[in-house]
Amino acid sequence: DDIMKNFIQEGRSLDFVAPAGGVVSGVPLLIAALIVIPSTTAAEGESFAGDVEGVFEVAAATGQAWAVTGTLLYWDDTAKRFTTTATNNTKRGVAASPKANGDAVGWVKLIQTI
Repeated sequence: DDIMKNFIQEGRSLDFVAPAGGVVSGVPLLIAALIVIPSTTAAEGESFAGDVEGVFEVAAATGQAWAVTGTLLYWDDTAKRFTTTATNNTKRGVAASPKANGDAVGWVKLIQTI
């Protein structure tokens, strides 16, 4: 039998424990080294499933255009939004679609860099 026996799952979604303040469905947060999009709302200490791969419409810095698909994006953990500003932020995505300068949301393909 030549079937791979050590495969666990695709890994798009993982289980987490909600940190202080809990989590809100669809609102990104940084947990350890991962940018996570919770699938459900959970109170502090509760288990929840969170996506670590995929494309999501999320909060984005205004005053910045994402001119092309593939623009490198950073997670601003203070403002809780994606930005093109690298300084003091963590590389965690690419634009999945261009975004206009004044748009407060954008489509982001999550990337996990360690």
